[in-house]
Amino acid sequence: MSLFRKKSLEAMLAHAEDSEKGLKRTLGAGHLVALGIGAIIGAGLFVRTAAAAGQAAGPAVTLSFVVAAIGCAFAGLCYAEFASMIPIAGSAYAYSYVTMGELIAWIIGWALIMEYALGAATVSIAWSEYLNRLLGGAIPYEWCHSPFESFTGTDGILHSGIMNAPALVILLLLTLLLIRGTQESAFVNVIIVFIKVAIVLIFIAVGWQFIKPENHTPYLIPEGTKPVMDSAGKVIADYSGWNKHGWGGVLGGAAIVFFAFIGFDAVSTAAQEAKNPKRDMPIGIMGSLVVCTILYILFGHVLTGVANWKDFVDPEKGREASVAYAITTYMHGYGWLSTAVTVAILAGFSSVILVMLMGQSRIFYTMSNDGLIPKAFGVLHPKYKTPYKSNMILFVFVGAFAAFVPGHVAGDLTSFGTLFAFVLVSIGVWILRVKSPNLERPFRTPFYPVVSALGALICLAMIVGLDLQTLKVAFIWMALGLVVYFGYSRSRSKLKSPGEILPKASDFN
Repeated sequence: MSLFRKKSLEAMLAHAEDSEKGLKRTLGAGHLVALGIGAIIGAGLFVRTAAAAGQAAGPAVTLSFVVAAIGCAFAGLCYAEFASMIPIAGSAYAYSYVTMGELIAWIIGWALIMEYALGAATVSIAWSEYLNRLLGGAIPYEWCHSPFESFTGTDGILHSGIMNAPALVILLLLTLLLIRGTQESAFVNVIIVFIKVAIVLIFIAVGWQFIKPENHTPYLIPEGTKPVMDSAGKVIADYSGWNKHGWGGVLGGAAIVFFAFIGFDAVSTAAQEAKNPKRDMPIGIMGSLVVCTILYILFGHVLTGVANWKDFVDPEKGREASVAYAITTYMHGYGWLSTAVTVAILAGFSSVILVMLMGQSRIFYTMSNDGLIPKAFGVLHPKYKTPYKSNMILFVFVGAFAAFVPGHVAGDLTSFGTLFAFVLVSIGVWILRVKSPNLERPFRTPFYPVVSALGALICLAMIVGLDLQTLKVAFIWMALGLVVYFGYSRSRSKLKSPGEILPKASDFN
């Protein structure tokens, strides 16, 4: 059997239109833009901005956002072409199956688990951190951190984490909401998006008057900056690497904050639930990306102007809750804004988790219908028409990461999965333009093939900008995926022989 056998585009579209057995089309363009913003503005803005500034870019984190946004814009245009042309659940996995064949599709589907599932885990960990800050540290360290995290308190006692219980709670609640229905989930998301965008705008407007120009000087972290150590003598930031200072630090920071942009491609996973996908998908993808990029640049400029980037090096000082820290420490008289920001961030994180869980369950749904993973992932609820078994299995998987893995580890792996997907989608548009130039394309990527090539190259450069440990773990994960494919999925694929096409939608139910 060929490793590069492709799915028939006609059969995929026929399956997507089988409304009696498939997902319900209930989302309009406004819902899709809100879904994108809901997934984009979250941990990436409120947590990863400070992490990138403190670990690699300094005040130039704004330039890191620009670099990441350019790569996203190129990839986003490619996503928009695919999503309007192939309006089915599955995102980059489904697009790769049509253009590059089953093995590549499997690899990208496996990588997308790092994007959506680990993305949800990362944000749920950040949700837990902010909840504890709102409660004044009432949750013991042991019950809101993983077993791999520890710190020495002012009393000299070493505290080690046991599990992150609050992260599990929010994951369970949102999983139950997703099982209830897509339209209901989208309605809750719209309300949350309105609240958190309003708070971001308030912080930018109020914080602008507290910017200190000296905090932006020097703009790049100088070469030779000494490592930073905590009270126990442990190095928590080392600036000797090429991607930890200067312009290399800008690229390293882009790889870190890239996590902040994963939401726009999550819109494409809802293509099969869009009312008019040919028109609405490009609007949802590019609209949410443009709005959030502008907010990100302004937010990063204000945050690093109000507080010095060195404040964000120590996670116990200012990195875990950077916005609230900056307000309470430097914006005197605005304590109420700190509380409002924390509440809004909790709500915003909830919408990010919601969209990530929805995106991953839809990818599992499509992969299950293709026979590459067990049938349970593709079973729809008899009443709500949602992949409820997939949602429940996903809760167990994501919950395990959220409870027992540190947030920064999952976050960097999420960036790898996202970037890898963007590279293949950009290449996929190029391949399909060459092999099937006459296919109907309601939205066409402009300046082809320049946009496709730049999208792949810039995202590949940001993969290189990730730290070596993250790349090692990602390689192990991808190798494990190949073992699963050759040991289970290949022999169970619905494509039984080389070149076989899918004759009808009923074969996938």
